[in-house]
Amino acid sequence: MGSRAVVPDQQPRGRGGKQKNGQAEGRNRRVLRDIGNLVPVPTVEEKPQNQISRPVTRSLCVQPAAAAEKKNKKPLAEVVNGGGAVKAAAAAHKKHYDPPKPETVIVISSDEELESEEKKKPVAVIARKSRVGSSRTMTSILTARSKVALCGPTTKPKVPIADIDAADVDNELAVVEYVEDIYKFYKLTEGESRVHDYMDSQPEINSKMRSILIDWLTEVHRKFELMPETLYLTINIVDRYLSMNAVPRRELQLVGISSMLIACKYEEIWAPEVSDFIVISDNAYVREQILIMEKAILGKLEWYLTVPTPYVFLVRFIKASVPSNDHREEMENMVFFLAELGLMHYPTIILYCPSMIAASAVYAARCTLNSNPLWTETLKHHTGYSEDQLGDCAKMLARFHSDGGGVEKSKLKAVYKKFSSPDRSSVALFPPARSLLLVL
Repeated sequence: MGSRAVVPDQQPRGRGGKQKNGQAEGRNRRVLRDIGNLVPVPTVEEKPQNQISRPVTRSLCVQPAAAAEKKNKKPLAEVVNGGGAVKAAAAAHKKHYDPPKPETVIVISSDEELESEEKKKPVAVIARKSRVGSSRTMTSILTARSKVALCGPTTKPKVPIADIDAADVDNELAVVEYVEDIYKFYKLTEGESRVHDYMDSQPEINSKMRSILIDWLTEVHRKFELMPETLYLTINIVDRYLSMNAVPRRELQLVGISSMLIACKYEEIWAPEVSDFIVISDNAYVREQILIMEKAILGKLEWYLTVPTPYVFLVRFIKASVPSNDHREEMENMVFFLAELGLMHYPTIILYCPSMIAASAVYAARCTLNSNPLWTETLKHHTGYSEDQLGDCAKMLARFHSDGGGVEKSKLKAVYKKFSSPDRSSVALFPPARSLLLVL
C-alpha cells in the first residue's frame, strides 16, 4: 500500500495560538461553506451578492460532494488549494452558475392532501372501496328499515327522574348532600342484620307463637305511644336473638319485653321504665328477670343495634312514591299497614330483605289505591327494584291483607285496630289490591 506523507503545519502562530495570516482563516471558512449547495460568501473587496432563494424540498437531503464537484466542473482538491484558487472558483461560480436540476424526491403528503386527492377520484372507485370495507349489506339495511317502519323505533325516550329532595334543600335535618350515600350504605349492610330460617333450632317455639308475640308488642307499642322506629327495631332484636339462642316457651314474652326495653333506650327520648313493662305484662316477670334477659340479649347481639330496619327504607321510598304532600297521608298509612302486616308473619322476614319488604309495601299500596302508574322510574331509581322483582313479595302482602278480612275476622287484631282508626286514614278497611290477588 502506498503511503502519504504528512506535512506538518509550519506556519508561525501569534499569541493565544492564533494564526498571523488572516487570509488563511478566511480561506478555511470559505472552504467549509463552498461545497456546492451554498452561495459563496463575498470577500471584503467584493460587493455583497444577493442570495438566491431556493425552494425547500421535503426530502431535506444535502447533495453529496461528488455531485457538487461534477456541477462545478472542477476537482475538489483544486478548490481547497490556496486562496487564489478559491477566488477564481468564486468568480467562475458567479458568472456561470446554473441552478441544480431537480432530482426525484419522495414527498410525504399530509392528510388534507390525501383527502383532496381522494375527492378527485371517480365515485365508482370510492363506492367500491366502501362496499368492500363495510360489513353491512343492502339486505340488512332494508330489513332494519322495514322493522322501524312496521314496529316503530325500539328505543323509548327516557322518563326524567324526579328530584324528591328539592323541597328539603334548606332543611339541615334532611342532609340532602349525603342522603344518597346513606341509603347506598344501608343497602350494602342490610344483609348483616338479616335473619334466616331459625324455627328448626327452636324446640318449643313455632312461627304462630312468634306472630302472637309481635301482635302483642304492636299493641304495647301503641299504648306507650312510642316512635315507629322503636317497633321495627324491637322486631329485629327479637328475631336476631331467637336465631342465636334457643328460648323456652315461658320466656318468649320475656324476650319481647326485654327487646322493646332495649329499643326504647336506643330510639326514645323518654323511655318507659322497667316497672311499666312489668305492669303491661300483668306481673308475669319480676324486675331481675327483665334485667338479666336484657343483658343476655345485648351479649348475644354484641351490642350491634344500629341496623337498617325496613322503617328507614319505608321513609325514603314513600317520599319517592309521593313527592308532593297531595294524598301523602293516605299513601303513607297504607304502606306502613302492609309493612307491619308483613313483619308480623314469619315467612316475610325469612324470604325477603328489609329493602325488598319496604319496596313491596309501597308497590302493594299503590296497587291498592289504584295509583297510575303502578311503578315509576323515580321509584325504580331510589328503591333499586323493578316492578317484576317486587311481584312475589307484594302478592304475599296483599294476601295477608285479604286474609284478615277486617277486624272482626282477624285473630291478630293489633295491626288492624291500629290502622282502622281515623287518625290512620282507616286504611285497614280498604279492599285489598285486586290486581295482585287475581294473579295468585
